[in-house]
Amino acid sequence: MTHLRQIMLEELERRNYAPGTIRSYIRTVEHFARHFHRPPDQLGPEHIRQYQAAMFRERKLAQNTVSQRLGALRFFYTQVLKQTWSTAETPYPKKVLHLPQVLSQEEVARLIEAAQSPVYRMLLMTLYATGARRAEVAHLKISDIDSQRMVIHIQGGKGRKDRDVMLSPKLLDALREYWRGLRHKPTEWLFPGNRWHTSNQPITTKVLWLACKRAAIRAGLEHKHIHPHTLRHCFATHLLEAGADLRTIQMLLGHRDLEETTIYLHLSSRHLSATASPLDMLQLATPGEAIRSV
Repeated sequence: MTHLRQIMLEELERRNYAPGTIRSYIRTVEHFARHFHRPPDQLGPEHIRQYQAAMFRERKLAQNTVSQRLGALRFFYTQVLKQTWSTAETPYPKKVLHLPQVLSQEEVARLIEAAQSPVYRMLLMTLYATGARRAEVAHLKISDIDSQRMVIHIQGGKGRKDRDVMLSPKLLDALREYWRGLRHKPTEWLFPGNRWHTSNQPITTKVLWLACKRAAIRAGLEHKHIHPHTLRHCFATHLLEAGADLRTIQMLLGHRDLEETTIYLHLSSRHLSATASPLDMLQLATPGEAIRSV
């Protein structure tokens, strides 16, 4: 480990950055240095400008990905090298907001029913019933299931924040059936790793990706490009359509800002259909009457 890498790691850990963010930031600085075949402390604003352009032109990265890479470089220069960072010389690309894919409730049911194995089915049900992120589901512990209060404790979510979500009676029944079907009862993790579910480590997030991908193919929904976060979007949108308020959904999703949650207003068919087009307020003649009056 180089001296600069060690300093950056320590600075990130001091600020309690999430492990995934730490890995991403360090990889970015390493890639930046390899791109120019020089140590990163010998590179300056002109190199950053060229690197940013190359990320768009050569690597075809999305705008949001480029912004994350710039965030890593900014941290390195300001917190590790103690240099200034000019936003004028290194502008962040404009954010692009894409509306996420949302399935109907019938499609969600088809997806769950098409699960390849009982464990995959349980993962899909948990994703949809809780609206949790894939890493949050992967790291659920047995002790997080509180059947007395009918809540699930999600610990160490994004931003290292804990929260509680509802425990669906249907999900609880399915979890108990899943538990009875396990030959080796886990002692800590709700979804232990390895094919026999006996590891002392939880499953990886890749398992949740595979559960979604394979179920989508079996359900004839592969054209929808379904992934674990799709079920999180479905959870929020279907709650909104059922009458839940945005503030409640914000708390369940663990969003820091309510603005993040308002995107589901654009996805809710109930809210869209309840809003009349201004065309409906115009007093227009029928097509036949309009032609005769010309």
